[in-house]
Amino acid sequence: MLTTDFKTAYQNFYTNNDVAWRMLGAKYKAQNIIQVCESVKPQKVLEVGAGDGSILHFLDHHNFAPEIYALEIAASGVEKIKGRNLKSLKEVQVFDGYRIPYADNSFDLVILAHVLEHVEHERLLIRELKRVAKNIVIEVPRDYKFGVDKRINHFLAYGHINMYTPTSLRFLLKSEGLEIAADKCSVISPEVTLFNNYINRKIKKSPIKTLKVKLEYQLKMIIGRLLGKKKQEELANAYTILVRKSDQEVKIF
Repeated sequence: MLTTDFKTAYQNFYTNNDVAWRMLGAKYKAQNIIQVCESVKPQKVLEVGAGDGSILHFLDHHNFAPEIYALEIAASGVEKIKGRNLKSLKEVQVFDGYRIPYADNSFDLVILAHVLEHVEHERLLIRELKRVAKNIVIEVPRDYKFGVDKRINHFLAYGHINMYTPTSLRFLLKSEGLEIAADKCSVISPEVTLFNNYINRKIKKSPIKTLKVKLEYQLKMIIGRLLGKKKQEELANAYTILVRKSDQEVKIF
């Protein structure tokens, strides 16, 4: 169960007014989820840590699954989700952060998007995800990169208490008896960067600054295509992975 301090910190997390920012980020997160889950064709989906339902909004719009369920630790988030009136949403409820209130194998797919970096006891949650669904899709930010030591306070301010690389996340999931089915590295879209710069950070708009952001994005994409997956992982801002239950359990001594 979540500690009291941890749960209190997120209780009113979704009562502020940064709706446009959340929706913009969610658009790309949903695209990543849809892309890596092409082989699944889920009928019944659960999103754990669904926030304010912004990702669910886009999954619903794309008819991702006939039945979608959601869990969130913050009551404010649950109310936001209910207010969206999503056609595919069957149930949304508050949970304690670890115990998923559904029976074994209840879902075709469970989604954990930008949640694991916030979780105190990550393996406990992963085991619950594995219990309720055959397929799990996880997306995390790639915080761990050059210069990370100088940005620790920045990440902590966002509640990021864990850091991952694609390699470290794959190892974590494999050590929990999960098999990798598909994955994707993604670089922050210029649309997102420009919104963050001009709206969130209130940097004065400039055609030169805008062009620089777009050129940097294109350069990263070209370098990634030329140098392959390892370079793509190095340049990525986020990593999305689809895993499945393995027939061969891993024993941890």
